[in-house]
Parts: sequence; C-alpha cells; structure tokens
Amino acid sequence: MRWSDLLRMSAGSLKRRKLRAFLTILGVVIGTTSIVVMISLGLGLQQSMYEQVERDGGTNTLTVTGMDNYFYDSGSEEDVPDQYVTDDAVEMFRTLEHVKSVNPRIQTSGIGIKGKYMGYLDICGLTPEDMESLDLELNPGGSLPDPDSGELEFVYGNMVLMNFYEKGSGMGYWETGEMPDIDLMSDQIFLILDEDSYYQSQDTSSVGMMGEGAEGTVSAPRNPKKYVVSASGVMAGDENTYNEFSYSALCDLDTLREYLQKEFRGRQIPGQPVTESGKPYSQFVYSSAIIRADDMDHVSELAQTIRSLGYNVYTNMEYIEGMQQSLAMVQAVLGGIGAVSLLVAAIGIANTMMMSIYERTKEIGVMKVIGCSLNNIRQLFLLEAAFIGLIGGIVGNILSLILSGVINMLISGSDVIGVEGNISYIPPWLVLASVGFAVLVGMAAGYFPALRAMRLSPLAAIRNE
Repeated sequence: MRWSDLLRMSAGSLKRRKLRAFLTILGVVIGTTSIVVMISLGLGLQQSMYEQVERDGGTNTLTVTGMDNYFYDSGSEEDVPDQYVTDDAVEMFRTLEHVKSVNPRIQTSGIGIKGKYMGYLDICGLTPEDMESLDLELNPGGSLPDPDSGELEFVYGNMVLMNFYEKGSGMGYWETGEMPDIDLMSDQIFLILDEDSYYQSQDTSSVGMMGEGAEGTVSAPRNPKKYVVSASGVMAGDENTYNEFSYSALCDLDTLREYLQKEFRGRQIPGQPVTESGKPYSQFVYSSAIIRADDMDHVSELAQTIRSLGYNVYTNMEYIEGMQQSLAMVQAVLGGIGAVSLLVAAIGIANTMMMSIYERTKEIGVMKVIGCSLNNIRQLFLLEAAFIGLIGGIVGNILSLILSGVINMLISGSDVIGVEGNISYIPPWLVLASVGFAVLVGMAAGYFPALRAMRLSPLAAIRNE
C-alpha cells in the first residue's frame, strides 16, 4: 500500500469520527499550550537577564575594585597598597594579555540644590570612551559631556529627581508621588561636594556652644563651596524605566577628579585611603576599573589573573552562569507542570485509537485478507495518531502565541515581577520542538493500539459483528 493511500485513509478515518477526534485533539492542544507557555516564562526570564547584562556592559566586561573596599590602611604615606586601583594599576591592567580596554571610574556623592529643593546625587565619573560604550539613550537635545570644556557637566539619570525633596517639609517623590518642579536639562543646579561641612554648617546647635565655658573649643564649621553645574543631557525614560545609571549623575572623569582635588585640597577626599596618621595618599585611588576582554572566552582566565594580583573582580559571565543554573531548574519545573497535561492527552489518544480498533475490527480483517501487510496496518494507525498530535501541536502553538502576547501586554510597564521586557518569550525553535514533541507523543500513544490491530486474526475479524 502506498503512503498516499495510508495518508488518505488515516485522514478519512478522523473525518468520520469528528466529535471524538475533536475532543482528543483538544486534549493535545491544552497539553501543548501548557508546555509552551510554561517554558516561555522561563525563557522570558532568561532573555530579560541577557538584555540586562548587555545594558551593564556585556559578557566580556570585568569590574575590578581594590581588595579593601573601605580604603583604610596602616602603611606609610608613600606606599599605596597594590590592591588599590591607581593610575599605575590601570596601566598595569592594560599590559595584561586579552585586555581590550581599561577605563577607571570614580564613584562619589554630592548634594544638589535648586530653589526650595535639595537632593542626594550619586555622581559617577567616567572616561569619554567608557561613557560612549554605554550607548545611553538621551532625551532630544542631549549630548555627552565635553571633556575639554573644563566645566562639570552632568548626564542625569531619568530617576535622579526622585531623590530630591523640599528643604522645609522634607516631602519629595516618595512621599507625594509627584516629581519636584525642576527641569534638569535647562535649570542650573548648585552642587556641594563637601557634604560633611554642609551639614555641620546647618547644625546651629554646635555653633551656639562656642565660647560658653566648655572644655576645649569648637571650631567654626567650614563653609562648603557651591558649584554651579548644568546638564549636557538627561536619560530617556520615566520613573518606571530603570537601568544601571537611572539614579546617577554621569560626568567626565578627569573633570570630576580636578573638582574633588580642588575642593578637598590637603584633606581626605571621601572614599580615598589615608595613612594611619590620617593624611591622604599622594596617589589618587579610583573606585573601580572597567576592563573589557577581547573575547568572552578569555573572561574567566583574565579574572583569575587579576584576582591573583590582589584585586576583587566581578564579571557578568559569572552572574550568567549562576543564573543559568537557577533558570534551568525553573524551566524544568515549569515544563514538567505542562507535561502533565500532555500526558493526560496521550492517554486520551490511546483510548481513542483503541476504540477505533474495536469499531473497525471487520475493516482490519478485510484489509488483511486482500493482502495488506502487517506493517501497513501498523503504519495506518500510527499515522492517525500522528495526525492528532500534529493538528493539536499546531493549534496549541497558535494559542500559545496568543496567550504569550496577552501576558506580555498585561505585564508591560509593570515591575511587580522585578524584570524588564517581556516575561514570556517563544523562540522559533520552541514552536518546532513542541509540534514535533506532540507528534511523537501521539505516535507513542498509538503504538500499542497499532500492535493490537496487527495481531487480530483475519477470519475472526471478518466474522466480528
């Protein structure tokens, strides 16, 4: 018997029993949909993780910090420990094998004041090359800071204003739900780098005690300098659009370093190491260095080399590897839940095929008498089961795509699950794999009914009423 005849007979048998075939296919549709949607949730989390890693520098990025994160040391004034990220350390990193680029960063803080508002500024100084590599999306009219201007210019994160509040009432975004009336792009901000001196100058109680017979004297608080800074750009997005620098004010690294050294001349710059006598070191210590490897395959090797030199190293590859293990378990659990539905559908297919054999016993006997081989009998019933799996798999995937779109639409713009982007992601390979799996399940469920059909006695089958 030709394959075309087998296909025609299998399709015809399903058409003659439309209701039974529909109900059996419906079970496969539900099972396939359950598996695809469940797995798509795990893949969506994985996809979101990859997108976040790309925004944070990609898979070939290493973040290097000093071994002593608190920057305290008991050495001499001249000797800066090797584990600090200094200019000498940066040059040394550049000589290492597989290093593509090295960019130091300065992380500090300041106070921003505009009219009746004031707020905390998380200031991050980056090199021009480092800032360009971030590929920041800015609001229209914005640009990156000009390193040759000599003036401190900021690229404000889209959530910076959430840290501003009214000086009198202390009310800000977190209390009122409304952003302060400040236009970061056009308004100039007063910046105070010496926060301790500012808060001491605001504390009038200590000043009032001066010269009132107390033992010792209380020195007058230092008046911190206010720098007028403007914005070169503001990151695109609202309070629901988060990225690594949403709460930061980015600026040119060399310009920020000059401002800090001028403001704290002869004193310790916040975050810088000091000797046991409390004097600052002559060398400037960066908060971190961003190293980019020439290839992601060399990241682990490069990280081990730098750790052996006495530095802390964090890589996105290590984060990905840890998350992949966790996500693999999540996907296995979600896929297992969906597989239960498909297992129930397989039982339904086996039941349908077994009932079909009982109803077609005489037909099977006639086929054997006229010379139809046992293989043809088996292929006929396996094809019927495969048709059920194929139709159920295709319809199930169409339904899965619809449900995935609905889930993403409902979750869009919400951070209730702590991830950005689509929570459900169905790649093409998952569609093909799920259809193929549904066909295999159908054939597996129809295998034993097909064996029963092969073993029927032709004479007994013909006599059957």
